[in-house]
Amino acid sequence: MFCLNLMRIALELARENHAYEALATKFFQHYIYVGAAMKRMGGRRYQLWDEEDGFFYDVLSHPDGSFEKFRVRSLVGLIPLYAVERLEDGWIEGFHEFRSNLNWFLENKQHIVEDVCHPVTNDGGSAHVCAIVNEKQIKDLLRRILDPGEFLSPWGLRSLSRYHAERPFVFGGRAVGYEPAEADSKIKGGNSNWRGPVWFPTSFLMIESLRKLGTAFGPRLKVPANGADGPMRTLFEVAEDLANRLIRIFTRGPDGRRPVHGRRKKFQEDPHWRDLILFHEYFDGDTGEGLGASHQTGWTGLVASLIDEWRRPPQPSSRPTHPHGASPAPRGRRAAG
Repeated sequence: MFCLNLMRIALELARENHAYEALATKFFQHYIYVGAAMKRMGGRRYQLWDEEDGFFYDVLSHPDGSFEKFRVRSLVGLIPLYAVERLEDGWIEGFHEFRSNLNWFLENKQHIVEDVCHPVTNDGGSAHVCAIVNEKQIKDLLRRILDPGEFLSPWGLRSLSRYHAERPFVFGGRAVGYEPAEADSKIKGGNSNWRGPVWFPTSFLMIESLRKLGTAFGPRLKVPANGADGPMRTLFEVAEDLANRLIRIFTRGPDGRRPVHGRRKKFQEDPHWRDLILFHEYFDGDTGEGLGASHQTGWTGLVASLIDEWRRPPQPSSRPTHPHGASPAPRGRRAAG
């Protein structure tokens, strides 16, 4: 993801100064090497991807060559979805040096490129999708993400699957279980970000990745709602649903109460306080109540971007194409094409 972000920045700068095309090539190649190493694992007998579970797991390797998988379904196993970027053929046409280097790499390094740079064609044209995950892995991971019994909270994306509420992962006498609010154990000061609460930056990055993948694959790639059943939805629709769940943390429900305020009577009922919204560090995975630091605007303030991108009604004037080839973000329920 780091390499792809820097590649994208370099290409943006190359629009004004072509010297940055060489940097874009460098970071593209670094992404390929890192991605291929993750997929091949240096020829070892194990992989981070578990075909049976359809999930990425950490692997503990012992000096004698034996290994064991840490079958913890957490955000750690979803983060590979964050490394996504699209290189549309029409858009990179103007970057002659970068395009030439890209084509050479695709033609001469196919043995390492094929699993991490995927050619895609749809109504919008042809492109190469830089992603560590293929279509099957995307569907397998989304089956977990969209399952209310796992990652899908009414308020966003849980940091640990609810599966571990009744099935804690145990290793070396220590256990990791789903805790939607603050952790019972005081490890790392009791900070519970990774134990089950909804965490704004990680949910936001998932929405952005799904939007990029939705643009790349178009309507032909759909997944069932609720993880296994329900109507089929495009990745744009999945991204929109996640965005609305995060926004609902702060809006009043049918009972007139904001989930973010939880059981804090003064913030829920006092007319002088009820509209003073705090931007908490993380949120209860089951109730949406704000937890941790109460002024974490550095990342929870991202809700403003979600409201702007997904809730504002369509504007009558046409909007320019995204500088990196992506279509404008959807507003309201208008499809981004």
